[in-house]
Amino acid sequence: MADPSEREERERWERETYRPFVAGAPERPVRFETLSGIPVKPLYTPVDLEGWRYGDKLGHPGEFPFTRGPYPSMYRGRLWTMRMFAGFGRPEDTNARFKYLLAQGQTGLSTAFDMPALMGYDADHPRARGEVGKEGVSVSTLADFEVLFRDIPLDRVTTSMTINCTASVALAMYLALADKQGVSWDRIGGTMQNDMLKEFIAQKEWISPPESAVRIVVDTIEFCARHAPRFNPVSISGYHIREAGATAVQELAFTLADGFGYVDACVKRGLDVDSFAPRLSFFFDVHNDFFEEIAKLRAARRIWATVMRERFGATKAESMRLRTHTQTAGVSATAQQPLNNIARVAIQALAAVLGGAQSLHTNSYDEVLALPTEEAVTVALRTQQIIAEETGAPLTVDPLGGSYFLETLTDQMEARAMAYIRKVDELGGIIRAIDHGYPQREIAEAAYRYQLMDDAGEKVVVGVNRYVLPEEKPVAYLRIDEAVEREQVERVRRVKAGRDAARVERRLTQLAETCRSGRNVMPVLVDAVKDYVSLGEISDVYRQVFGLYREPIIF
Repeated sequence: MADPSEREERERWERETYRPFVAGAPERPVRFETLSGIPVKPLYTPVDLEGWRYGDKLGHPGEFPFTRGPYPSMYRGRLWTMRMFAGFGRPEDTNARFKYLLAQGQTGLSTAFDMPALMGYDADHPRARGEVGKEGVSVSTLADFEVLFRDIPLDRVTTSMTINCTASVALAMYLALADKQGVSWDRIGGTMQNDMLKEFIAQKEWISPPESAVRIVVDTIEFCARHAPRFNPVSISGYHIREAGATAVQELAFTLADGFGYVDACVKRGLDVDSFAPRLSFFFDVHNDFFEEIAKLRAARRIWATVMRERFGATKAESMRLRTHTQTAGVSATAQQPLNNIARVAIQALAAVLGGAQSLHTNSYDEVLALPTEEAVTVALRTQQIIAEETGAPLTVDPLGGSYFLETLTDQMEARAMAYIRKVDELGGIIRAIDHGYPQREIAEAAYRYQLMDDAGEKVVVGVNRYVLPEEKPVAYLRIDEAVEREQVERVRRVKAGRDAARVERRLTQLAETCRSGRNVMPVLVDAVKDYVSLGEISDVYRQVFGLYREPIIF
């Protein structure tokens, strides 16, 4: 707490030193505020932390409220997982990229799937035409997973999969593949994104309405808690919320509100909170505003820990410990002067590390143009390795903790996010809020305000609205051969032709009955994919039983 003399000294400095100086040398004509619109003062002192107590706001690393980090030793014991996003073309192509990245020192796999897989269609479906293998790897059946992870032992590498409305199918295929490799499920580790609530808010890749979609997510949480205890069944994702135009505060608030929505659904299922909460994980965007992003991750841990303990009655430290993957901001990358993206990514990655992330993906400088080339992805990985090995940033826990500015900003982020979370609660929870279009509308309005500032040049984007080059050299980027689609269509057709048709039909009937009964779908899904029932066929059952979701009009 600031004593009276500190307040008086601050006022004296402003009156006698700061204001006279600024009167003679005016400050730059820019907005002195964070990207979320939080005003930034010229100086922060103990006066800004009136009533602030170390034990209440920070505590020690690895202890409630986990502001300073989820683990006591943080990077002194183990560096964050370097998990570069990979996925394109055929399963063979992505398998080769996986092996290349592991050889370059990557410490975890991260899988991108193509749009047909993300939307629940096989490669041979008419709606998949022109999209097979284009923005991720093409997968339709377990046969594709067998090639995708060929020669990669699932008990020695963790795998993240960015897939949502069909995440239950991908999880079933991964578990079935573990069985084929002779690896018990309690030895596999990884993360399924599987966050349907943010799909309805931001990314818009869905099959069925929110209630049934969340039901399937809860099925995976329940199943993994009992059978795959090292696997994170959901990665509650703010990344796509931010990429849709949200501010850092909105990303923080709606991501945590989604998390609380899943916890509430699991508790209503009858699950003990401490039986499943330790395996819930998060995924945050790390944007350009360096200190705001660090404050966001610190505030996220504090809010999660407090609400889990006070609202849901969690007693285990693991249930209150927010663990997060982070990714540098794709939306901040520019097609103009793309090499500038290397600098952006490095600064964003350092913010993620100083904010205490457990896992990090650094975007490649050419991703704004296409899927990354081998050269570009190597530079992105080396960026993390330089931070880890050359900067000294990992040597102490929460090195910026105690900064008057950072602690004030963390408190402000927490307060503003909690205001959004209370509004969601008032609307009846996150599903009802989505039905009302509340988070969608807030994000759309924030995106519009930001674009107006961008267009007016009030927010500088280097190389785009300032420091523009008259001519730019073209950048070579990855192109997906059109033959990929033909090969994948032929592969899935061969697999379907070689199956036992009666067994496939029986599995699909079992799945439909399980969906209608309310029983957990995962055991049926694992059996189904082992009989090479396809992702699209399973998704068709979801469409038939649960119906299709239609987004409400929010404007």
